[in-house]
Amino acid sequence: MSRDVYEYAVIRVMPKVERGELINAGVLLYCQPRGYLCARVALDPARLRALDPHADVEGVRRALSAYELACGEEAGALAAESPGGRFRWLTAPRSTIVQAGPVHAGLTADPDTELARLFDKLVRV
Repeated sequence: MSRDVYEYAVIRVMPKVERGELINAGVLLYCQPRGYLCARVALDPARLRALDPHADVEGVRRALSAYELACGEEAGALAAESPGGRFRWLTAPRSTIVQAGPVHAGLTADPDTELARLFDKLVRV
C-alpha cells in the first residue's frame, strides 16, 4: 500500500492569549495527493475553565466547529478555495483564543486513520 505525505496542525484553545496557557482541542489534517482535508475537535469544558473560570465555553465550541465546517462541503466563503488553500488559511498564525499550532508532516496510507490516531494521541486526555 502506498503512503502519501500529509500535513497536520493541532487546534489549540488559549483562553488568555497573554498568558500563553493552552489546551489541545482538535487536529486539522491535509493530504494533498488525496485531496483530503478534515478537522476533528472536542472541547473539555473542565480543562478550559481550569485555565479561565470565566471562559465562554459555547463561544469556544462555535469557533472550534468552524474548523470542521471549513473542511466540509458547506465551507461558506472558503468553499471556492482548494483543500490546500483552506488548510493554509486555517493554519495561518493568529492571536485569537482558538488557533492552529505549527504545521507538522508525516506519511500515511489512510488519512482518516491517521487523523484518528493523532486526535487520540494529542487531544484526548
